[in-house]
Amino acid sequence: MSRSEMCLLLGATGVGKTLLLKRLQNILCVQLSVHGAGELEPTPATLPTVGTNLTDLTLKKKIITVRELGGCMGPIWLSYFKDCSSVIFMVDSANIAQVSSSCIQLLSVLSAEPLHSASVLILFNKRDVPSTMSLVEIKSLFRLDDIVASATQPITLLEISARSGQGLPEVLNWLESITVK
Repeated sequence: MSRSEMCLLLGATGVGKTLLLKRLQNILCVQLSVHGAGELEPTPATLPTVGTNLTDLTLKKKIITVRELGGCMGPIWLSYFKDCSSVIFMVDSANIAQVSSSCIQLLSVLSAEPLHSASVLILFNKRDVPSTMSLVEIKSLFRLDDIVASATQPITLLEISARSGQGLPEVLNWLESITVK
């Protein structure tokens, strides 16, 4: 295995970043176990992250260190951009009020010089919640087509539910596929 790559996990408070990391670790542990039934454990309890969490994800061909930055740290995210090769940006697709502020945060991340060549994954989380917006509504509210068209980075979009596990194998596939520039 090569040395660890750094991936930043960003998003507003309460979007599901910590739960995502716990779920991804669970999936990887089940894959490693000989008797793994492939089922997710019950939803673990989480608390809002104040500060940062570092989590190593051991994939098939590499180790990725995911640095989760608490949503309350938004004003100082920039100080963590220098050493990262990829970014996962999470949006709570059931929280309409938060979507526009998330859009502003995403634009500041994409425009940061140290991240101009970083691979970016935008996750629309909480797809299992009945009040969630459709992807068409989110893309329109977020002006996503404009953002993707003007970004210098390769951007991937996924709809997930960290709670139910929907879309999490695709997140691991993305992490496995990105290359350090």
